Amino acid sequence: MNEDAPIQGRIELVARPEDKGERLDRFLARELAGLSRTRLKALVLDGQVTLDGKAERDPGRKLPAGAALAVEVPPPAPAEPEAQTIPLAIVHEDADVVVIDKPAGLVVHPAAGHESGTLVNALIAHCGDSLSGIGGVRRPGIVHRLDKDTSGLLVVAKNDRAHKHLAAQFADHGRTGALERAYRAVVWGVPPRKHGVISANLDRSTRHRDRMAVVPADRGREAVTHYSVDEVFAGANGERVASLVTCRLETGRTHQIRVHMSHLGHPLIGDRTYGMHFKTKAALLAPNARAAVEAFGRQALHAAVLGFEHPATGEEMAFESELPDDLAALLEALRAGN
Repeated sequence: MNEDAPIQGRIELVARPEDKGERLDRFLARELAGLSRTRLKALVLDGQVTLDGKAERDPGRKLPAGAALAVEVPPPAPAEPEAQTIPLAIVHEDADVVVIDKPAGLVVHPAAGHESGTLVNALIAHCGDSLSGIGGVRRPGIVHRLDKDTSGLLVVAKNDRAHKHLAAQFADHGRTGALERAYRAVVWGVPPRKHGVISANLDRSTRHRDRMAVVPADRGREAVTHYSVDEVFAGANGERVASLVTCRLETGRTHQIRVHMSHLGHPLIGDRTYGMHFKTKAALLAPNARAAVEAFGRQALHAAVLGFEHPATGEEMAFESELPDDLAALLEALRAGN
């Protein structure tokens, strides 16, 4: 590797015989000395590194001799996100908070692979300099987040006082205050009980570092999800194939609902990370319902209810979001059962 070459664009490398068995991240750190280990890890997790033509997202992958690698290094991002005029569905706004109904596909804050076009870029354009700085340069005003492909409600702090107050509510998880978060999800199969609680610690997967996993009680962080079954959908032969559930969070961990429902044996429809092994269940559906499921391009998860105490007035605020068109159409197809 020419150290004088700019570290950006597509870089191709080949593992030598003496590199056999070396970890991918260590190999890249040695070959691309101009990039930090943190930056290289982010590129791997974001799918920007290929091994023999296929994306490799495991930094610890052991290299075979002769492996052909390619690294796509985006140009350096500006230190601060730029203001971008992106339409926002604003449910409520005042001097302290703004409540957004986020569409699926919108990333909340800039990260590797998503340096622009995020909710933060839109908020900077909408709010100007009034956003809370507690979240840092990359996450101004962000108190909590939703996955890119999860739709629904989230609240943003417009000043530091509001940010501290809201952060304390989220840290308390509604145990002693007004905070409430409820999600609607469409899952494969039917949970064993009409109402239930999933209590299982979560931590980063040791096999796939871009995923979360259920771990023993002495590891990870506590995670508790309350669920209720709202509706059940039958397949072509009358067998119960899927269900609509409401999940209420007692904690707020990364991918919590997605991992917990998969752990229960009922992953979300459309979840390509935690539910791919259930894809064959679509064959049990009638043709139109099966086509709707196969065309659904994300995990079937919507943040439908958000409640909190207003950080300035103390008023209990409560908001509800109707299901977006894609999720409503999926449910209609499952209900029709034809």
